[in-house]
Amino acid sequence: MSALIKSVKFFNRINKNPAAIYTIVRNAGGWNKDFAPEPLPKTEEERRAAAKKYGLLPEEYKTYPDDLPYGDYPHLEDKPYEQKDIYYPYDHPEFRRNFGEPIHAEHDLHEETRAGTAAPLRYSMGVMWASFLGVMCGTFALYVFLEDKKMYQPAMPRQMPKDVKNGAKHYSFEPAR
Repeated sequence: MSALIKSVKFFNRINKNPAAIYTIVRNAGGWNKDFAPEPLPKTEEERRAAAKKYGLLPEEYKTYPDDLPYGDYPHLEDKPYEQKDIYYPYDHPEFRRNFGEPIHAEHDLHEETRAGTAAPLRYSMGVMWASFLGVMCGTFALYVFLEDKKMYQPAMPRQMPKDVKNGAKHYSFEPAR
């Protein structure tokens, strides 16, 4: 019920502002249909046109398999940006790419801010697995062996006024010995 009342209040606020309504209607699709890839090229002529559209030579142009949603977008080499030459005069040196160069379909995996595949591993996979399993098994062993030894803050039962019997006092002003 609360969500219904909040949504009614929200729509009442929007109705007072026509610019908000125009923005909602304009962006109703969620994404621009012009950016959708075209279907896979079937003829050699369509293949050449798609290669030209993406600025590639027809020999370099390869598409993704038909079961992926990339359409005619080119399947580029899986090369992280950290492997590219840092001294080349790129148009966009922060991304190590030139103007008009197609971006990899999985661009977010190849950025320099991600864990790249270019650098060799510091430790072998066997050492990393042994470390992981050692820590996990050690933690589990500590849990099993120390389960019955509970730690808690020691405390006495609370002293309530109703518990006072026969004029007993829970305090004294005598110095401690």
